Amino acid sequence: MTGLLTDKVVVVSGVGPGLGRSICLESAAAGAKVVLAARTESRLKEVAAEVEAAGGETLSVPTDITDDAAVQNLVARTLETFGRVDALVNNAFSLPSMKPLARTDFQQIRDSVDLTVLGGLRMTQAFTEALAESKGAVVMINSMVLRHSQPRYGSYKLAKAALLAMSQTLATELGEKGIRVNSVAPGYIWTDQLKQYFAGIAEKYGITPEQVYQQTAANSDLKRLPEPGEIARAVVFLASPWANAITGQTLDVNCGEFHV
Repeated sequence: MTGLLTDKVVVVSGVGPGLGRSICLESAAAGAKVVLAARTESRLKEVAAEVEAAGGETLSVPTDITDDAAVQNLVARTLETFGRVDALVNNAFSLPSMKPLARTDFQQIRDSVDLTVLGGLRMTQAFTEALAESKGAVVMINSMVLRHSQPRYGSYKLAKAALLAMSQTLATELGEKGIRVNSVAPGYIWTDQLKQYFAGIAEKYGITPEQVYQQTAANSDLKRLPEPGEIARAVVFLASPWANAITGQTLDVNCGEFHV
């Protein structure tokens, strides 16, 4: 992947210790200058320090993507610093209530849609002019929840399905400007957060975290769970010129847990 994003500028929202961090690191490793955006400034500083320690160039801008003024400030700071934008990665999301839809609080769904869907739209609108100049790309981070209808995931699927529909429409609307819009849909990602979750399940059922992992991974063809860097490299590919003829598509990265 080295060199795929040489001299490119990549904006990443929702930067945190998990997938957002890996997207920033892999983008920088591929040669990009990386703009980090999230609400929590301390997280931005931590990830930016990692990227810079590896030789990358960064700009950190604390940003609430549900706020128009904050997003416009992000655009202005990015263009003032780097003069261009080649890719926008909409990674920010809010996990809604994990209750059955019949018992889900509407406000929790509204909050999730506001951040995950409308936040992504607000970011894409704000960066459209810059992306049109560079014939750039937008990558939406979606989820394997699109591929199943398991209990308790209804409100999450609602938000992510809306994100997918919006992404496909944006691909059509922005295509004439030369902007590509694609999605990456991961399933489980083997992050510290998931490790802690599996540890909790293991304690609840009196088994080991390794057994929880094995039982979960058994549902995939490769019998393992994807690492965050593997998801991030799929993002880098879709953001790069190697994917110049790809738009309106969803790339599933789940070690073969679901087939589409």
